[in-house]
Amino acid sequence: MDPVVALVLGVSCLLLLSVWRHRSGRGKLPPGPTPLPIIGNILQIDVKNISKSLTNLSKVYGPVFTLYLGMKPIVVLDSFPIFKTSMKNFGIVFSNGKTWKEIRRFSLMTLRNFGMGKRSIEDRVQEEARCLVEELRKTNGSPCDPTFILGCAPCNVICSIIFKNRFDYQDPDFLTLVNKFNENVRIMSSAWAQVYNNFPALFDYLPGSHHILSKNIDYMINYIMEKVKEHEESLDVNDPRDFIDCFLIKMAQVQCCHQPSFLIP
Repeated sequence: MDPVVALVLGVSCLLLLSVWRHRSGRGKLPPGPTPLPIIGNILQIDVKNISKSLTNLSKVYGPVFTLYLGMKPIVVLDSFPIFKTSMKNFGIVFSNGKTWKEIRRFSLMTLRNFGMGKRSIEDRVQEEARCLVEELRKTNGSPCDPTFILGCAPCNVICSIIFKNRFDYQDPDFLTLVNKFNENVRIMSSAWAQVYNNFPALFDYLPGSHHILSKNIDYMINYIMEKVKEHEESLDVNDPRDFIDCFLIKMAQVQCCHQPSFLIP
């Protein structure tokens, strides 16, 4: 057989195999752009701005869609509109690109320094465990629902890292923060949120629980900003007390080097 003919037949077989694999697997995967043989959807992705490319594709195929990188299928989960609207692309989870990388790198390093993933965090956990036991003793053995108290314990460990100090379980600020956080979780899990995710442009002008979610997030952000101002007044760059102190020090270093801030707009 002529080598050229053999090569053409071989390539044709590979192309047919690629098309067959893509089509046979489509019924089990979310919808997405039609892939090209061998290279998949690589040409439809801007490698210089992958996040924007995925966002544009999500507008066509929905928040969950399938891409092929070569012959390998990849299921993409794009952030839902209710998250984007509420969080305004800030934070470790909802930011992207260079901002996400910088925040993630800084946060992981700082949390490790404060004991996350190490035995040194045991002191904070043990302290909170003692407080939890004391709170349960106040029930005097009577029947009670411990769900809320048990949920407060891990929140307090996190607060001790971020704000330095833990909260009393009856502290009004702490109770308000926990209640607003729990309310947001319920809203995001509701059928109303799912409808909003499908028609965000329409629902921005209609009343509904999505406005409560935004107000709750604004409340939590304002509370944290008040704590940030308190930390600024007593900051010692040589002795950071918590996550906020470390963030303020990092921001000062970034501004000193004339680099854009990566935290507060």
